[in-house]
Amino acid sequence: MPADPDDLGPRIKPVEFALGQDLSAFSEHELTARIVAMETEIARCHDAIKARQATRNAAAAFFKSSPSPDS
Repeated sequence: MPADPDDLGPRIKPVEFALGQDLSAFSEHELTARIVAMETEIARCHDAIKARQATRNAAAAFFKSSPSPDS
């Protein structure tokens, strides 16, 4: 009996763009949409960097303020 496609789980979202891809076949509308998608991804990366920095800074502050075990 063949498997039901609904039982296979979520499909991986196809890549919307690839760096270095040939742009000659894209319309102006498609290129604009591509730029918006890339800017959204860049903003998401910036947010992830800020989160990592906040975690690192919190850990540094915690360990700096903690009494040493030798005290």
